Amino acid sequence: MEWIQSTLRFLAAEARELRAGGETVITRLADILVIQAIRSWIAREPAAQTGWLGALRDKQIGRAIALIHRDPSHHWTVPSLVTTLGMSRSAFAARFTQLVGESAMHYVTRWKMQAALMWLKEGAAPLGELASRLGYESEAAFSRAFKRFIGVSPGAVRRRDRPARQATSLIGQDRELLSSR
Repeated sequence: MEWIQSTLRFLAAEARELRAGGETVITRLADILVIQAIRSWIAREPAAQTGWLGALRDKQIGRAIALIHRDPSHHWTVPSLVTTLGMSRSAFAARFTQLVGESAMHYVTRWKMQAALMWLKEGAAPLGELASRLGYESEAAFSRAFKRFIGVSPGAVRRRDRPARQATSLIGQDRELLSSR
């Protein structure tokens, strides 16, 4: 495709010349190339036609998934989603399950728990803050839901991943010391 070639040439020119704003131009062009590559893959890959990725192609279910991803702190329910989408409850539930392969509420919980896992592994935010980010009324409610869904407590995940985070932090500090000499 010609537009890809011309975009790559423009990207290379920006990298060579390093003009004001060049880094921003390079970043945005790279973003566009990645998005287009993903779109192309989704359109051609049979595996991308099923599950949540395939469901994104459906106007209403795709919008529901986008809402869920965009605001994990919201207390999503089937009634709140169907009201937003203007669908009947039964049509939404059937189509969501058919396209995604699981019920909407199971998907919402799984999305929240995956976000929680990522945040627990990344940093030291207090559990109460994570609970709030994910729409739970209390740390205890979040911890119970997390353990029920993931199989271990949030604290166990944090303790398991703490040594790796500390090692990464120490490596970064060592690099800073070496570069400042």
